Amino acid sequence: MSLHIHTPLLESRSLSLVAATSILLKLDALQPAGSFKIRGIGYACETHAKNGKRRFISSSGGNAGIAVAYAARRLGLPAVIVVPESTSARAKHLIELEGAQLIVHGEGWQEANREALSLVGETDAFIHPFDDPLLWTGHATLIDEVVQAGERPDAVVLSVGGGGLLCGVYEGLRRNGLGHVPIIAVETHGADSLAQAVAAGAPSELDVIASVATSLGAKRVCEQAFRLTQTADVRSVVVSDADAIDACTRFLDDHRLLVEPACGASLALAYARAPELQQFQRILIIVCGGIGITAAQLQQLATRR
Repeated sequence: MSLHIHTPLLESRSLSLVAATSILLKLDALQPAGSFKIRGIGYACETHAKNGKRRFISSSGGNAGIAVAYAARRLGLPAVIVVPESTSARAKHLIELEGAQLIVHGEGWQEANREALSLVGETDAFIHPFDDPLLWTGHATLIDEVVQAGERPDAVVLSVGGGGLLCGVYEGLRRNGLGHVPIIAVETHGADSLAQAVAAGAPSELDVIASVATSLGAKRVCEQAFRLTQTADVRSVVVSDADAIDACTRFLDDHRLLVEPACGASLALAYARAPELQQFQRILIIVCGGIGITAAQLQQLATRR
């Protein structure tokens, strides 16, 4: 039983015209848990359940917690999700809607994560939101589906928070003979832990998350994500909150699909006809998720710019 679905892959005429190159969209915002997270988290939860674990414990700022809660309900097991005080009321509601126990602890994800780890017992499985090879293996199915559809893009654009999607996409590319394909890793200013790690030559921790793209709010990327910037063709790009929000608004008009600013960061490169895209002929953009925002909230963000 797979907990994720095979999501649509389409060529965007509107984005292709704007970007002056062919743009493919992998619509993982349509996953039942609202984001790509269910691919890896579902695989991890299934694996732990088969190995005898009877409860899932996770820490999250939003999307990962929703995915763990969804997976737990589908597998008939309880889940405890620890979120920081900064997590939106909407994300908390969606976690509880799936039947999980919700604990609010600490100002940021690091504090919530420490609390979650302290709760793990012998028959519990801890589900990390991004730093786990099981997650990366599950996320890699995204690229499997693209290749199965007959597409072999010459670049992949994705958003980076903790780095789980980056690690999974690279694994998917490599196992499909596409390990040479460049990955353009996009963050917003104020949540750019990967870009700062690349500049410093080593992973470093942000003092604060100062971006509306809270789903990208890992103060430090996982070691494997940073390692890929040294060993694979991973190109770090940072965009403004305003560009990410504008991309979300335009994407809603163009494709009738609501996504978060964290996802809008990747779409912003195409809408801005960014120079980083100009050398490629067929680009895959991962439309990673949108469950953490409503149309009214997006309108408020757009109005405040």
